[in-house]
Amino acid sequence: MLKRKRFRSAIGAFALAWAISGCGREKAAQPREIEVLCGGSFQGPMEKLGRLFEQKTGIRATLVFGQSEDLLPHIKLHSQGDVFVTHDPYAQYTKDADALLRYVIVGHLAPALVVRKGNPQKVERVEDLARSGLRVCLPNPEFSTCGEMVFGLLEKKGIQEAVMKNVDNALFRSHSEVATAIRLGHRDAGIMWNGVAHNWLDAIEMLPTPYEYDKEIRVAVIGLSYSKNRKEVEELLTCAETEGPAVFKEFGYVK
Repeated sequence: MLKRKRFRSAIGAFALAWAISGCGREKAAQPREIEVLCGGSFQGPMEKLGRLFEQKTGIRATLVFGQSEDLLPHIKLHSQGDVFVTHDPYAQYTKDADALLRYVIVGHLAPALVVRKGNPQKVERVEDLARSGLRVCLPNPEFSTCGEMVFGLLEKKGIQEAVMKNVDNALFRSHSEVATAIRLGHRDAGIMWNGVAHNWLDAIEMLPTPYEYDKEIRVAVIGLSYSKNRKEVEELLTCAETEGPAVFKEFGYVK
């Protein structure tokens, strides 16, 4: 009888050890992870914030980049993503889609006047973009909130027609195209988002100008209400509250 008890005890101990070991392996194989749909303009700061978030929590933030207008359909369908990083007015669009949990403001987008390194054409203000012979490039208002704001300002100043003569066909969908055209010497000056321009400071300069635009554009980290990873989403939003403003400021997202 004693041998049988010992044998059963040994089997029980082995089974318990195997079960604990198996659970450990399963947990290690399935780390917590959330998917972040991220506007392409915010790649730099979100990569850094994602690393900070993983260091603090052990949760991996997988970033999926795209234009905000291209990511929005997934949110309207509640089909993809746990978090959406974007700018005004997409927080409202997310709410309209019944997909808004809550959001955190981490910075501001602002149109920045940019020129070639050294500013050889001596551009000083937005009005200089109307100067005859200056080669200008701008974001396309059909695809860009920045473009809409710029064209509104040019119209308000009464210089839109003169500036467009200098633009010709250099209306670009992406801000990187604006920076590239100036860096390569194809254009002398342009306007693009501040944070994107900050990534090109080895080749272009941002000129200090007064903020004359009619609206303010905020950058938001948005929790999506349909996410099945609600706890992890809340942890990222908390991290965005404590770390986000400093990270986005570092990358130039200030008004």
